[in-house]
Amino acid sequence: MDTEHTGVEPGALDAYSRVVTGVAASLLPSVAALSVRTARGAGAGSAVTFTDDGFLLTNAHVVAGATGGAADFADGTETKFDVIGADPLSDLAVVRVHHLGAPAAPLGDADQLRIGQLVVAVGNPMGLAGSVTAGVVSGLGRSLPARDGRRVRIIDSVIQTDAALNPGNSGGALADSTGTVVGINTAVAGYGLGLAVPINTTTRTIIGELVATGKVRRAWLGVAGVPTPLPPPLAERLGQKVGLRVVEVVPGSPAGAAGVYLGDILISAGTQPLQTVQALQRLMLSPAIGSNLPITLLRKNALVDVVTVPAELN
Repeated sequence: MDTEHTGVEPGALDAYSRVVTGVAASLLPSVAALSVRTARGAGAGSAVTFTDDGFLLTNAHVVAGATGGAADFADGTETKFDVIGADPLSDLAVVRVHHLGAPAAPLGDADQLRIGQLVVAVGNPMGLAGSVTAGVVSGLGRSLPARDGRRVRIIDSVIQTDAALNPGNSGGALADSTGTVVGINTAVAGYGLGLAVPINTTTRTIIGELVATGKVRRAWLGVAGVPTPLPPPLAERLGQKVGLRVVEVVPGSPAGAAGVYLGDILISAGTQPLQTVQALQRLMLSPAIGSNLPITLLRKNALVDVVTVPAELN
């Protein structure tokens, strides 16, 4: 290629190549191609090793309906795996292989990502094992609906990337330039648009529960809200422009028992501002079950404090 006419310096191209090849070299041994067979037929996806004793992360939809399957690694190792636990509401699952030896990939923090940052996807698209693509973070803070039966939850802080993703990439690693896994590829939303479940504080809690118990316990308040602007004087005083207006309180729910009413505007829960539904949703994991959760709300232009005790979601 004539770099004089493209304006691309050879050194810059070499630096980019060194980053991508370095990430590929470090992550390829950790990523497996998964094959599953259920009553609905055969399926395939990817998974990434994250512990030295054989635990791998993948998508819940990759192993849906399966108790196990086969895993193939880049070094030619073929082994069986068991499904340890799956959480459709975060689209994450943990499996464990019978043959140990794959190195654990480091897990990072997607909350530190920036738009435009280089990311590398490693997986097994279209059955092509050990495939690597690269791109940038093209969006942050996206939302992705996930369903478990009649329950629907929004996966928040989803990573959007233009790194090429295809069927079979699901469950594979999305890594930063250091080879640290910041997301688990989950969906192809359109041409040049891929999405990944982030690795962050919330999903680390989910992953830990899947490893420990094979399931994720969630808390429940029994309240639904929509974002609404706060009165300007209060917004200025609190440094918060938006709260959640209560549009539904389930009779007999923890929120109802605590005295939360229709029309109240939820401002904060514990120490966390409530400006989005996802902000409240993030608090509804197992540590909240049976614990006091103070909520500050606005009712008829007055701030009111109530104490809720979230129950376990069945």
